[in-house]
Amino acid sequence: MAQQHTTSLRLRLQYRFDNLVAGGTTPLIGWLALACLAVVVPASAVLVWADRAAPPTLSGRLTAVWVSVGQTLKLGGAVGSPLYVLASVTLALVALLFVSTLVSLITTGINGRILSLRRGHSTVLEAGHTVVLGWSDQILPVVSELVAANANQRRSTIAVLAPRDKVDMEDEVATGLGGTGRRTGGTGPTRIICRSGPTTDPTALARVSPQTSKAVLVLPPDGDSGDAHVVKTLLALDAALPRPRGAVVVAAVRDSRNHLTAKLAAGPGGHVLCADEIIARLLVQTARQPGLSLVYQDLLDFDGDEFYTAAAQGLAGCSFGEALLAFTTSSVVGLLHADGRVVLNPDPGTGIGAGDRIILVSEDDDTAVPEPAGPWVDEDAIVTARPRSRFAERLLLLGWNRRAPLVVEQLDEFVSPGTTLDVVALGDGATLRAAAEVAAARSRLEVAFHSGDITDPDVLAKLDVPSYDSVIVIGETDREAAPVPVPVPAATATAPDAAPPAFAPEPGSATDDRTLVTLLHLRAIGEASGCELPLTTEMSDDGNRLLAPARAGADFIVSGRLISLLMTQISQSGHLADVFEELFRAEGSEFYLRPVADYVRTDREVAFATVVESARRRRECAVGYRLRAQTATAPSYGVRLNPDKRQRVRFGEHDWVVVLAES
Repeated sequence: MAQQHTTSLRLRLQYRFDNLVAGGTTPLIGWLALACLAVVVPASAVLVWADRAAPPTLSGRLTAVWVSVGQTLKLGGAVGSPLYVLASVTLALVALLFVSTLVSLITTGINGRILSLRRGHSTVLEAGHTVVLGWSDQILPVVSELVAANANQRRSTIAVLAPRDKVDMEDEVATGLGGTGRRTGGTGPTRIICRSGPTTDPTALARVSPQTSKAVLVLPPDGDSGDAHVVKTLLALDAALPRPRGAVVVAAVRDSRNHLTAKLAAGPGGHVLCADEIIARLLVQTARQPGLSLVYQDLLDFDGDEFYTAAAQGLAGCSFGEALLAFTTSSVVGLLHADGRVVLNPDPGTGIGAGDRIILVSEDDDTAVPEPAGPWVDEDAIVTARPRSRFAERLLLLGWNRRAPLVVEQLDEFVSPGTTLDVVALGDGATLRAAAEVAAARSRLEVAFHSGDITDPDVLAKLDVPSYDSVIVIGETDREAAPVPVPVPAATATAPDAAPPAFAPEPGSATDDRTLVTLLHLRAIGEASGCELPLTTEMSDDGNRLLAPARAGADFIVSGRLISLLMTQISQSGHLADVFEELFRAEGSEFYLRPVADYVRTDREVAFATVVESARRRRECAVGYRLRAQTATAPSYGVRLNPDKRQRVRFGEHDWVVVLAES
């Protein structure tokens, strides 16, 4: 009962105090003055009466009490005639009011400034920094790669603008990069500044000073309207940045139908990546060349070797074939001509002009130093490639989304006539005509659609998955359409035998969840059959890739991370946009993993310069190799790009050479 009474009393006192504060400024000042007097006057009286030197008379002691009260409350405590005392107290009150008002104004101004800074509305006064516009699951890969790219600089800055709370953005970036709180860790000399505001407002864009930056990256936000937001941001950036621009502008859209619109909004000098086309092409390339995803991952991040351009220097007047062996610690792959044209893997007889630049793979831009590697070529170890006949294959595509038609189109360009593709996905009859058009437009590939849930183990068990030469798993949303039992596909199926799949929205977390379930069942099928399934998997979130039930070194195309890596690479050098465009287009040269036995003898150690020379004679550029014995060993899984050409390696019969060759 006593506890209840005490608690009740405390609550009543708190209630009365809350009412007092809510009553306004005047009552609060009055009660505060009374409270001060109730404490100061008795205390002053005690001090005077306890002082042995206090005046002996009552009037003298009252005067001393007044002096003590006046000094304590900063009212002066003057003594004299009543008029003098009144004037003194008035002046003291005026001075106190003025000082209090001044302190209040200064405090309010400081608090307002702190609040403005916390809201992220102040202007970033930097030059030569990198601006990131927007916020999505790509923000951490982009920032981490930019930090890695700036690791060899004394000081660098990344300015992020997004319609989110500044403190929340700083905390999320710091946590993602291994820091604590807003003191970001693991960023080296790079300082990360966050500002809050809409990226589609030119006034808000001024907060990150894009006009003085070296690069601007526009991230596509999550959701179906992400591409439209990117276009609006590019238009706002065009209004905020006068032309010609000094900064490299890089953006990405997901849907290929929006690519041209975004390029028009970016204007001259802007670089817009189309995620759908790039991901579809890499899925197909990796399905055709197992292990190729590891090569691209090594090339695109800043932890290993990347693309750079170097001045021709003493190579002007030489042929491209001679340049292939002109660097021992860099791998030459193409030419950037003086007029801006990019040519990858040109004819070995192509001449190098004085204004041309060499495109090469190197550890850093300062490691591309010419040093002849010709003396390490072993002519006796070079072999002539054995003829290899092409044959029809059986391919399996599990899942369907917006990129699936592009995947089918890309497959048709690479396969031999008579190759069949079985597509299994959820669907209804709504897209029968569109899917039939996808199949009818193919010249080499015979496509058959089957309706079924790829997360259903019974559906997968009926497919005889181990009998396929290659299996591609792509993100698929869960639709309410009830699938029908899937028939066992025949190698000669040429027409849809069931309702084809519908075009799904953009893959996200839900699609990765379904992909993980599918991979679980595929792993069980592979273990039961005692063979390793040739899988290539598309995922949206790199975090989900770490959860994937797949063998070490399996091929994953993580769409968000891959586009982030491409954007950061281009932001460091605008010329790389043309390099990647040349690399990912249907015509021209691309990377292949080919048997090393087609290039050099495997019964002896050979310097990598010998592999480069053998590839040159086949009009190819050798940039590395993959050792079969190390395909399950992290972190490289047997892939070695840009080895020192003096390095001697004893290859096995089943090892591969990574070459850039015509498709």
